[in-house]
Amino acid sequence: MWEKLEKFQIVLMAVILAIGAVCAVKTATSNIVKDNIAVTGSAYKIVQSDSGMLEFNITARQSNRPAAFALVQKQLPEVVNYLKEKGFTDENIELKTSNGYNTYKYNSNGVSTNEIAYYTHTQPIVVKSNDVQKIKETSIDIQNLISKGIEINTFPPQYYYSKLSDMKVNLLKEATTDAKVRAAAMLNATHNRVGNIESVRMGVFQITPVDSTSVSDMGINDTTTIEKKVTAVANVVFRIK
Repeated sequence: MWEKLEKFQIVLMAVILAIGAVCAVKTATSNIVKDNIAVTGSAYKIVQSDSGMLEFNITARQSNRPAAFALVQKQLPEVVNYLKEKGFTDENIELKTSNGYNTYKYNSNGVSTNEIAYYTHTQPIVVKSNDVQKIKETSIDIQNLISKGIEINTFPPQYYYSKLSDMKVNLLKEATTDAKVRAAAMLNATHNRVGNIESVRMGVFQITPVDSTSVSDMGINDTTTIEKKVTAVANVVFRIK
């Protein structure tokens, strides 16, 4: 019995020593970080894009290259006139280098041959304007040219905001202020106050659709919507008074 009691005392003593060591480590760690508080602040602003771009192709498929090229050249003036009727000027319309390729026939075994089935010629066109609503409307309406026998392949329109650089500076200030407000709220319960800034680290900017909750470590730069949400993040370490 005495032997069991002695073993129990030894085990109890070991537990007490272990708890004391853990408390000592926690106390030491607390002393190291107790004078600082790290907080993440954020700020955002809703902006309207002030420029837009629409890119599309006129495409023609004919039995040979000259015929395909000729058809595109015949349809091109009609497409340009359509754009001008929409309110775009020559300065808004840019013709890119045209290109084309052969499509070859397949034999009965499904293997490509050297015999040309048809030639495809493509004329890329880019339209840029500060009137983003006009860009949006045209991106939808331009498909009506198909009813006139003109094959149009469009890409999603892109929208940009030109004053992001100036806005980023102000948003970072607001995000830092937000971090201070958050730190003050956290310290209020402990009757401490926020002191000077120890360090500030800027997070990546997130430019997203207004209703989006997406974030990325590399940042997001949305060009698909006219109305955008620009969010800035600041990671701030404050001294504690």
